[in-house]
Amino acid sequence: LAQGPLAFNFMAGLNSQRVRGVLICFNCFHLVTTTTEKNEIVNKHNALRRNVQPTASNMLKMVKLRTTAQRWANTCSMGHSPATSGCGENLYYSSFQNTWSNVIQSWYDEVKDFSYGVGSINGGVVGHYTQVVWYRSNQIGCAMAYCPNSAYKYFYVCHYCPPGNYQFTQPYKKGPSCGDCPNACENNLCSKYKYPIGI
Repeated sequence: LAQGPLAFNFMAGLNSQRVRGVLICFNCFHLVTTTTEKNEIVNKHNALRRNVQPTASNMLKMVKLRTTAQRWANTCSMGHSPATSGCGENLYYSSFQNTWSNVIQSWYDEVKDFSYGVGSINGGVVGHYTQVVWYRSNQIGCAMAYCPNSAYKYFYVCHYCPPGNYQFTQPYKKGPSCGDCPNACENNLCSKYKYPIGI
């Protein structure tokens, strides 16, 4: 686990996968992710993905996805869900309510410990970063819960489909933006779907 200053903010360990099962906590309160927040989540991911360095020739544009992220957040488990569903997962815990942009940026900021073609350059955690920029993970669904009985009151969960973080594989192909797009290119990202998948 990567821990921040005196347990006020920290993120979970490496990427895992989500679950279809339902575990509900009776001492937690789910906080509905608004349409504005859903758009913020997708837009923040796409902004970070289109600006990776070195540039990506095959980075797919992200769209919204309906997931079980809320069901897992509601467990207030402060841990990864069982690996049974086929989607990647990033987690974030906080003692205060944060914005989705800040949460996603904190995952991306692991780039400071990452070198393309090498991976982690100093043993630092980079799995959240690589999941955010995994070229094939082009569908995202996120949720948050308030967990009053936990040391960390807010539990954030994002599910990425298809999952990333395959061992011995780069998160994307280095090259000119959109250089290897199978279909269209939209603002330096490959567009896989003609229409977004609705939530």
